[in-house]
Amino acid sequence: MREGDKQKKIVFIIGTRPEMIKFAPLILKLRQVSKFKTIICFTGQHKELLDDTATFFGIKPDVHLSLMSADQSLSAFFSKAIIEVEKVLITVNPDLVFVQGDTSTVLAGAMASFYQKIPLAHLEAGLRSHNLYNPFPEEMNRVQTSRLATFHFAPTKKAAYNLSKEAIEKKIFIVGNTVVDSLFLCLSKIKQEGEEIYKNKFPRLNFKKKYILITIHRRENFGKPLDEILDALRTFADGFPDVQLVIPVHPNPNVKFKIEMMMGKSTNVFLFSPFSYPEMVWMMTNCYFIVTDSGGIQEEAPTLKKPLIVLRNNTERTESNECGLAVLTGSDKIKIIGNMTRLMDDQEYYSSFLTNENPYGDGKSTEKIIEILKQEL
Repeated sequence: MREGDKQKKIVFIIGTRPEMIKFAPLILKLRQVSKFKTIICFTGQHKELLDDTATFFGIKPDVHLSLMSADQSLSAFFSKAIIEVEKVLITVNPDLVFVQGDTSTVLAGAMASFYQKIPLAHLEAGLRSHNLYNPFPEEMNRVQTSRLATFHFAPTKKAAYNLSKEAIEKKIFIVGNTVVDSLFLCLSKIKQEGEEIYKNKFPRLNFKKKYILITIHRRENFGKPLDEILDALRTFADGFPDVQLVIPVHPNPNVKFKIEMMMGKSTNVFLFSPFSYPEMVWMMTNCYFIVTDSGGIQEEAPTLKKPLIVLRNNTERTESNECGLAVLTGSDKIKIIGNMTRLMDDQEYYSSFLTNENPYGDGKSTEKIIEILKQEL
């Protein structure tokens, strides 16, 4: 930075672990650029999971709002988040605010930025399921955030196309997804630490046998859909007693108690507390395939060359399905069992998931974004 130039202040509004994962490589590299000063604000939407992941990357928040409370409604959290984030923005007076993805934290940060007339950058812009109630409330969050953003960092051509179809034409940049950058960074750290450390964390598992990694947490699967998914998994487990089903159980009580009740007695089903980010990456790297309703895993699995069954009826990450990297089953018991069984028994079907190019990037998204910021700010 030349003498006399003023540092550009960028505030990152972060609420959940996926946001931290996808922001981490960008924050770490921006800190090495003298032109920029980063200020990190946590809303606390996922407090424990977020804090652990931030610690892994060596990132500390400058502000921790701790806004989450037990049994809090979406509107209660959202209204508090707008008010408290706006206070932070008034104090810091940044040149740019960054939000990532589609959570309530994202839309609250976008609205607070709008009220203060501060330019907004949206990382992972343009994802669409085209159903405002599925996923809920994420689809509405990202649609509204796109109306407020100044800079749109789209992960794929399709995401950019979605924005243009909504008459958003300026400042759209196709940069790939920083989740790939973060994944490579994590794999490097795991290699340095030694894989035996991670294997020793799971003494209950027999790593000479195949295991399937399963995650379930989305709001649209609460209730009857979750019952059907767990029934399918239990039926599969009974039919494949030598295959281990590994489930890190989300702490949300709508999910936790039902999984423990319906899956806890199966001898080849292993329930764990939520994995840390590096534990999750290590488990994904070594599993046979993945069953999930997660969004981020739909981007990580192709990078790790793992077949993926998605427990959703539609997805905003359509590239995985269109490229043959994932199959959508929703909560349909027959589809879930059928695809899991086929992946176990049909090697040609299994291999078909591994042959196509990853549409989410090559791990260089962070560099692309920083070059754009240098030019635009």
